[in-house]
Amino acid sequence: MRGIKIFVLVFSFLLFAAAAASARMVSIKGRKVNLRAGPGTKYEVLWELGRGFPLKVIKKKNGWLKVRDFENDEGWVLARLVNRVPHMVVKRKRINIRSGPGTRYRLVGKANYGVVFRTLKRRGAWVKVRHENGTTGWVLRRLLWGW
Repeated sequence: MRGIKIFVLVFSFLLFAAAAASARMVSIKGRKVNLRAGPGTKYEVLWELGRGFPLKVIKKKNGWLKVRDFENDEGWVLARLVNRVPHMVVKRKRINIRSGPGTRYRLVGKANYGVVFRTLKRRGAWVKVRHENGTTGWVLRRLLWGW
């Protein structure tokens, strides 16, 4: 009986580890990349994604990745068109970008829903980000989606 319990425990751990490994984050490395309805170029283009757009990988098939975005939309991208450079996307209507990790720091900018940032570092509940236009600052992590 003890052997069965150990087997079930190890098997459960391996299943959890496999699920966690497949649920990794990636971001778009090209300027414009097509998100498709299926794993191949013959499938309909659902929309174009810009550089840095973060995605969660949910499945792999023949060099393609099935991904989910911050709005829970799903589609397929060619695996060679993504990388592991961390990015985040604004998931609120409008957010503040501050000079430091806290509300007492001065505002350096604002960003609207859907704006993509490169993730630079984390400090507690805050994340330091950089926009492609050069704006760099700190944002409350819960206002963003990605890694």
